[in-house]
Amino acid sequence: MAETFLFIMFGAACLCLMAGFPVAFTLSGVSLAVALVANAYGVFDMTLFGALPSRIYGNAMTNEVLIAVPLFVLMGVMLERSKVAEELLDTMAQLFGSLRGGLGISVTIVGALLAASTGIVGATVVTMGLLSLPTMLRRGYNPSLACGSICASGTLGQIIPPSIVLVILGDQISNAYSDAQRIVGNWSPDPVSVGDLFAGALIPGLLLVGMYITYQLLMAFFVPNSSPPVPRDEIVVGGPSFVAKVMHALVPPVALIIAVLGSILAGIATPTEAAAVGAIGATLLAGLRVQELGMLDDVQTSGNSLIGKTLDDGTKRPIIVAAISLAIMLILQGFFDLRVSRNEIGTADTIGILIAAVCCIGLAWGLLVSLGRVWATSILTPVMRTTMEISSMVFVILIGAAVFSLVFRGLGGDEFVHEFLDNIPGGKAGPYAILIVMLVMFFLGFFLDFIEITFVVVPIVAPVLLQSDISPVWLGVMMAMNLQTSFLTPPFGFALFYLRGVAPKSVTTMNIYKGVAPFVVIQIIALLVLAQFPELATWLPKVVFG
Repeated sequence: MAETFLFIMFGAACLCLMAGFPVAFTLSGVSLAVALVANAYGVFDMTLFGALPSRIYGNAMTNEVLIAVPLFVLMGVMLERSKVAEELLDTMAQLFGSLRGGLGISVTIVGALLAASTGIVGATVVTMGLLSLPTMLRRGYNPSLACGSICASGTLGQIIPPSIVLVILGDQISNAYSDAQRIVGNWSPDPVSVGDLFAGALIPGLLLVGMYITYQLLMAFFVPNSSPPVPRDEIVVGGPSFVAKVMHALVPPVALIIAVLGSILAGIATPTEAAAVGAIGATLLAGLRVQELGMLDDVQTSGNSLIGKTLDDGTKRPIIVAAISLAIMLILQGFFDLRVSRNEIGTADTIGILIAAVCCIGLAWGLLVSLGRVWATSILTPVMRTTMEISSMVFVILIGAAVFSLVFRGLGGDEFVHEFLDNIPGGKAGPYAILIVMLVMFFLGFFLDFIEITFVVVPIVAPVLLQSDISPVWLGVMMAMNLQTSFLTPPFGFALFYLRGVAPKSVTTMNIYKGVAPFVVIQIIALLVLAQFPELATWLPKVVFG
């Protein structure tokens, strides 16, 4: 009887989601309804809901890891508004456009850079769709190839760290690994952190970028008309001015990537702390860009009432001082213990704290100036609103998934999954069990977003799989790469909707679907390669973190 209610709960949830009901309320509403009926039949104990507040409080309210979600969202949206992608696309198109397939390669490289600096799929796909798709079509690119390149490159933010997917998945994998090890009698397992997943996903993410570029080159070689080059007389490459343009476009996002990802891999900062560095860096970059683009011409800047003449002199000086101060503080953190709440503080640490205090003043100056500028140019309000909406969606879904998971476990679902995977040839540690889990997640990606799959499926299957010798980092990266396909698979692939909303009318929906199909195949091939060579995900975390 309990198994029947489990299937009813899953079926009803899928039907409601396909009908368009909000995810969070569908998960909680369906599970509550099933729990009430199951309780009437005597197969569910309603007193289990007494554990729900502590679950929500422990998994969301006091979870420091998940604080990184709104910070990374703020970082991505702020960079998107500061027009970093526009300059990157223009510069990369000039650099590679003369090659056959060069525009497609440019889109892939920019997608990878934006993935490592923003991680927001919607912003990346929409921006590249608005800026590069008309150019690619005008240059004679095959519409399907152009659309597929933009959609696939936009989803790289889900696998290349820092990534919101990896933050959420890392939190779930960490909890599942702890539960699994306690079941097998290991009461002090090595912790699994989001930083481990960031390090583990870096090489597979770069591998995927290389495979995308290889596909672009093969298409250019075997089907030349699909991706013609830009005429050389329309491209200005070479000379000091072009070099300066390339440096101006690449240095800020690359510096931000190094500050965020480098601080995690170097052990200087946790992912949450690095997310705060990224949010501050993105705000500083936005303040610099609005000044460079002349967006402050229509507002009173030097006499702005928000910041006053004493703070903003209308130049780059405050931003540069703040950026240098932030870099010095990150470097100091690697050599000194800057915590001031300790009982004993040595002379060397005192010097480091004093230098950091001076840097804090410079950082505060540039940050206040940047906030004043983005507020004065009406950028800050939509950035904060978008950040609030996305973050609220994530945490409301987390609460709905907590209710769903509670009812699932109360109906004996975890035992059912455990028995099912154990009865597969090879058991829960065998390749068939992992294959089935990956296939389920892949097909769920046709209908659900990665957040729902992560919060619902991972807590169910990961504790069972991780009771064996499977590496939690490898499993997490496998799941992340699998979930990336959910943005490209119709009918509900979000990247497809994003591009459809900004594509010209001459581009049909079928063009988009046909364009993404080869890239989905490439992702599946990359997933198989990662399954065959787990060291791609496990080597770097061992080198970096030991």
